[in-house]
Amino acid sequence: MEKKTVVIGMSGGVDSSVAACLLKDKGYNVIGATLELLDNYDTKQAIEDAKIICQKIGIPHYIFDLKKEFKEEIIKNFISSYQQGKTPNPCVVCNRLFKFGYFYQKALELGADYIATGHYARIENNHLMMSLADGKDQSYFLCQIKKEILPKILFPLNQFANKEQIRELARKYELPVSEKKDSQEVCFIPNDDYKTFLKKNGQKEIKGKIILTNGTVLGNHTGLFNYTIGQRKGLNISYKEPLYVINLDTENNNL
Repeated sequence: MEKKTVVIGMSGGVDSSVAACLLKDKGYNVIGATLELLDNYDTKQAIEDAKIICQKIGIPHYIFDLKKEFKEEIIKNFISSYQQGKTPNPCVVCNRLFKFGYFYQKALELGADYIATGHYARIENNHLMMSLADGKDQSYFLCQIKKEILPKILFPLNQFANKEQIRELARKYELPVSEKKDSQEVCFIPNDDYKTFLKKNGQKEIKGKIILTNGTVLGNHTGLFNYTIGQRKGLNISYKEPLYVINLDTENNNL
């Protein structure tokens, strides 16, 4: 029986590296590929780490250069969403458009039967399900993946209960990234400081009014992009009961 080909997204981290090893052990023809989304040190390091891992486990490695598309479809959308009074989740959009969109199309060009990632999630009966891993579920960030692609996706880490099991496997496979720290921030925002990022990209802190639903003015806000729907803390307003942000009125610059 001919081996099925799997193209796995290699981030240079421990999760995707172990996932690649598990797929190879199961008899798949495994191909590694890394999305080049940014022109910075972290991206270059991720590509180099992924390349080293692929060499070690004996699989080919490809780089998909999507920097232009990422800037247009993710970064610019992130900035414009805040300007419209929205609080975007760029990782959810990136997963749909890039990691399970562009990546899937390019994997097909390489002859893939499946694509795979090191995400913590499960697919059962063509439905995306929560991971079994304690505190490591990532299904929320994958919620917008097109349903027709689900049968073509493999999540090799779906049977593990915690991250330490993955690191133990990485040591067993003698992977140089076994102790590498997890990346948790939005990849294009340095130090996870989105406010500074937005200001550097043209967002101005224009003060406006903080208003109750009955029209009472309580004070001033520091710029609508500093707030989000449902926010309670950080309003710097003293009041007899808890206050929550329920609307960002961008037309009148009122909170």
